[in-house]
Amino acid sequence: MAGEHAIIDLGGWLDTPAGRCMLAWEQTLLDEAVADSFGFHALQLGLPEMDGLRNNRMPHRWLACELDEATAAVPLEPTADNLASVRPTGGATLRCQPEALPFPDESLDLVLLPHTLELVDDPHLALAEAARVLRPEGRLIVSGFNPASLWMLRQRLGHLARNASVGSGPLFLPDTGEAIGYWRLRDWMRLVHLEPERGRFGCYRMPCRSQAWLQRWRWMEGVGERWWPVLGAVYLLQAVKRVRGMRLVGLSPRRRLRLAAGPAVAANRHWRGARSAHETIAPHD
Repeated sequence: MAGEHAIIDLGGWLDTPAGRCMLAWEQTLLDEAVADSFGFHALQLGLPEMDGLRNNRMPHRWLACELDEATAAVPLEPTADNLASVRPTGGATLRCQPEALPFPDESLDLVLLPHTLELVDDPHLALAEAARVLRPEGRLIVSGFNPASLWMLRQRLGHLARNASVGSGPLFLPDTGEAIGYWRLRDWMRLVHLEPERGRFGCYRMPCRSQAWLQRWRWMEGVGERWWPVLGAVYLLQAVKRVRGMRLVGLSPRRRLRLAAGPAVAANRHWRGARSAHETIAPHD
């Protein structure tokens, strides 16, 4: 991932009033999204502070964490043969890198990436790895910070103040990796055969540190969702893996080759008749 400091910073920020507000919004939307996902194997990659699969009914649900996040791990890596026999026992069950998941190709029905792409060194590779382990028609759910929001604007102002040596206070958001925009992420998904479907934005209230002020700006949630829906502080994007079928190029095995008709050579009867008439009327000596 992007570093142990980034992971710890995100975990500590989730205990703040703004972090709890974001966590509650994402938990509510994830409960709605995963309830309609069916299959056998589901994976949540990162953010153990949130149980994104608690409302899902798949028999095998996994929580995979970075080495610095996980507190327990199963000794058996899931393969194509033992994937159904290894069951999560509660808490973190897998320790792995998001860029190298220990799952076979097309073995999972649901994958959650809650702020995972913001913490990895190579978000392109992590997204491609999630698409690799998904089965055709499997679902991927990604959450992240929106770069075009009031919360991110305050974060940028804090960075500018630090660089100018004007202020040295703590930043409003966790100091993680680069925030990936909503439309940019949709383009990335299409490159790995993921078809974006539904997207939601949330946390429109002003970026305040205290719980009291966050409650005072609570009315902005309804107004923001109606009048500036793409300017929420966080977003949730769902996608489905689509695998296009192959189309055979060439002749069908049941179709016989037929030669195209060509021009036929015919005798010129008119020329022969004209020659005979000419010979008949020719004068005699």
